This record gives sequence, C-alpha cells and structure tokens, in this order.
Amino acid sequence: MTSAYSKIGIIGAMVEEIELLHKHVETTGTFVKAGITYVQGTLHGREVVFCKSGVGKVNAAVCTQLLIDAGVDCVLFTGVAGAVDPSLNIGDIVVSTTCLQHDMDCTPLGFAQGQIPFQEVSEFIADPQLVEVATNACERLFPGRSKKGKVLSGDQFIASREAVHKLYEDLGGACTEMEGAALAQVCVMNGIPFVVIRAMSDNADGSAHVNFAEFTVEAAIHSHQIIEDMIQQL
Repeated sequence: MTSAYSKIGIIGAMVEEIELLHKHVETTGTFVKAGITYVQGTLHGREVVFCKSGVGKVNAAVCTQLLIDAGVDCVLFTGVAGAVDPSLNIGDIVVSTTCLQHDMDCTPLGFAQGQIPFQEVSEFIADPQLVEVATNACERLFPGRSKKGKVLSGDQFIASREAVHKLYEDLGGACTEMEGAALAQVCVMNGIPFVVIRAMSDNADGSAHVNFAEFTVEAAIHSHQIIEDMIQQL
C-alpha cells in the first residue's frame, strides 16, 4: 500500500500505552504546548508525533489541534471504551466508522440528539483507508475480536443499563468513551484523516467483573501492537 502520510500523529489515552511508544519510537525531539508533551521520532522508519491527550472532549480537542499544527497529516487514536453494542465483549476492539457526541443535546430546540445546532456535519466520518488498515491489523492480531462501528463520545461515565440501551437503540453506537468525537470534529475541520480504535474495558453498565488495572495493561499492549502493525502497513 502506497502511503499518502508523511508524518503520522498518534494519540494514546493511557499512560501505559505512551510508555510503550517511548520504548519503541526512536525519539528525535519533544515539545510542550498547553501542558501536553509531544514526542517526535520514527517508528518502523516512519515519522511520527505522539502524545497523551488527557480525559474529556476539551483535552482531546486541544491535543488534536496542536498535533495538527505540528504538521501531522493523519491522526490515530487508541484507548479503552465501554461496549454499547451487546455483541461486544470485554477485550473486543471497535474501529470507528463515524464519531458522534452523544451528550450534545439540544432536543428541546428541535434538533436531534447528537446534532450540533446550525452546523452542517455532526457525525464525523473516519478515513476509509485508515479504517481498512486498522481493521486489517486487528484481524491479523486478534482474529474475530474486532468490529467496525459508531463511536459515541461524551463528558460522562456511562454506568447504567438503561443509558447503554438508549445509546444503542437511539444512536446506534458500538461503544462509548470521552474523547473520540472531539478529536474527529477537529480533524474534519482541518481536513485531516483520522481513525479511532477502542478496546472494550467493560459493558458501560457498571456490572463488569474485571480487574480493570490488569486489563488496562493488556489493552495498552494490544493498542500498541495495532499501531505498530498499522504503521508498517502505511
């Protein structure tokens, strides 16, 4: 596959994942803006810039814009999420087809849930090539454990079955988290291709019996493996 990307931006949501990138990226420099440390270097011979965004849509938006300002021409985002699609299990991976802010709610004014008032686009489409590359990586590394779908984002930790059911039935979400749609909106506003890749840490209903600390380490390793595979494909 011939790549159109000369500098690849990578945003990780987990400290553990960023530590793995530090170990594998040949660093050429760092810079700090808005309290976020950006690391520049090469991975499998490709120029990359990576960082940790912090939690929430504002952190993700600021982080993404500064990454784009640093000259990246695509953005890959990885982290964990809560499963909304009932077919997903803990450890499964969602590759974004689109991203939507589920907590954008102006329904009293006649807008649909998730619709940004007076804006042409509210559901942000991931780049088809990056989606294909991410899906290929997931299927090669974790056969039968990945799914393409809509990533829902909001500054809320979803912890009830009722809320999960509503996000699935009303918005068709595959998973829910706190950053992806903000990153997606910034990328679309700048004309930068993106994809969001999320490992399922729970069923977003507060009922999952899982050692989250242990899973976070596992998810970070899996996320890093997917990123490395994608970089080699690109």
